[in-house]
Amino acid sequence: MEDLLKPITETIHQRFGVEAHESHGLVSLTIHPEQLISLVKTLRNEFKFDMLAAETAVDYWPEQSPRFHMIYELYSTPQNIGLELRVPLDGNAPSLPTLEILYANANWHEREVWDMFGIKFEGHSDLRRILMPFDWEGHPLRKDYPLGYEELQFTFNFDQVMIHKPHPKS
Repeated sequence: MEDLLKPITETIHQRFGVEAHESHGLVSLTIHPEQLISLVKTLRNEFKFDMLAAETAVDYWPEQSPRFHMIYELYSTPQNIGLELRVPLDGNAPSLPTLEILYANANWHEREVWDMFGIKFEGHSDLRRILMPFDWEGHPLRKDYPLGYEELQFTFNFDQVMIHKPHPKS
């Protein structure tokens, strides 16, 4: 872990009870949804994480607890360090408070996450589709989203899928 991140993660651990994890040089904090706003506010105001570099999600379906991880990449331009926040979310209709009040660019990031994964952001000023057509139904990056007429073929279901595949007439 970088020397600049150690005092930050120690302070966050003392205040919020959150442990830091490091993997491949990336430091990550897994936090509870109710800690999100206060923790991000602390990182922005006290530790100068002045940039929301990225915001995305991961779907762990068929797991339901947690079903999703919301991922925030924060960056401190004065200190040239980054930090990842992960927020586990349960169920099929997850929601979190918006970070728009802290970072203006969260608007577009959150619209994309809602459009692709269906995670709602409470208090968002304009939560509508940004990538898919407005009349689109569903959220395409969810693992339970229907893929079309044909099931994916793997070694474990090869024979079952072959039965239902359309074959050219000879």
